[in-house]
Amino acid sequence: MKIEFTPQEEEFRKEISTWLKENLSGKFSSVMGRGGSGDQTGLFSERVKWEQHMGANGWTCISWPKEYGGREASINEQVIFYEEYTRAGGPGRVGHIGETLAGPTILSFGTKDQKERFLPKIRLGQEYWCQGYSEPSAGSDLSAVQTKAELINGKWKINGQKIWTSLAQESDWIFILCRTTPKSKGRDGLSYILAPMDQKGITVRPIKQMTGESEFNEVFFDDAEANANDLIGEVGKGWQVAMGTLGFERGASTLGQQMAFEQEFETVLAIAKENGKSNDPLIRNQISEAWIGLKIMRYNALRMLSNNEDGILSREAMLSKLYWATWHRNLGKLAMDVLGMESEIGEEGNYNLSELQKLFLFTRADTIYAGTNQIQRNIISERALGMPKEPRGNSSS
Repeated sequence: MKIEFTPQEEEFRKEISTWLKENLSGKFSSVMGRGGSGDQTGLFSERVKWEQHMGANGWTCISWPKEYGGREASINEQVIFYEEYTRAGGPGRVGHIGETLAGPTILSFGTKDQKERFLPKIRLGQEYWCQGYSEPSAGSDLSAVQTKAELINGKWKINGQKIWTSLAQESDWIFILCRTTPKSKGRDGLSYILAPMDQKGITVRPIKQMTGESEFNEVFFDDAEANANDLIGEVGKGWQVAMGTLGFERGASTLGQQMAFEQEFETVLAIAKENGKSNDPLIRNQISEAWIGLKIMRYNALRMLSNNEDGILSREAMLSKLYWATWHRNLGKLAMDVLGMESEIGEEGNYNLSELQKLFLFTRADTIYAGTNQIQRNIISERALGMPKEPRGNSSS
């Protein structure tokens, strides 16, 4: 694990911080700080323009090979990028699913044709992606997905439903984990298929959340179509590809997420100092624990990133989701404790909530989406510690 940077890496830091300072101004000043917890759909079209501006200037997909428009940035350079981006108040990245999940998966498992077709438009912010994993009947058990795909006359015909699909209503493409071997169970018989969202066989239904936002969606497939060659990996081997995608999810972008957490923590701390709650011993203890948690997250992330970049989940990476989700949920609770009675008063009208009220409501979902805390504990137990698997009624594994 490295926690110091070389002079060359500090030069890289200066380059990106200068660019951000010069460009997050004027017509893009309005997007600063937007798109965070509880504000994922805020100023979306303006953030798309920012994403395209970044892409045109070579500041998206910096870890990708130069052959596909990236900078082949090292892990340390990626760390610096995300730190400076967050420190500059850069908005939530509308292209992050394409850049950090779909793109790396295509780079690792895709064909040459798939790389040439999909990667440039991701890098330039011209096409956006969503993730088709969770299903209402499968809970957080990804191996229990029931959405089916059948190859008919050169096309995959897809039927089923996904849920909790972030920003599906704004996406051009979806990567779908679905069952292509009839009567298969568990991790067997799954395939990883790419499908365009703009077609009559796909219906997107936004889910109204407590924050008033609709980041999450239900996605229905009714004879939706995908080209036969838009399969990633082999037929029936989609589980391995899906695990690769989850491995990339624990990549350097987690450090940007942690920097955003630190900004939220600093906001809560400033309010506690201002309203005197920092003098309350119980609140002081919660603040101290939150600060310690931030440091633990950073060091574990650096340890995790020091391993490999091939998408294989390391033991350190398996701790990540459980830890940050629990920490962030507790930060939301701390924010309400610091606000006191003010936390229960809306500024005006329904859903016109303050940033900390949105933070509290949004963080209630952190320990549920992308694998509940219970599922994360099973992953740590079974895959990191090698303990016996929990019986699964619908699994052949």
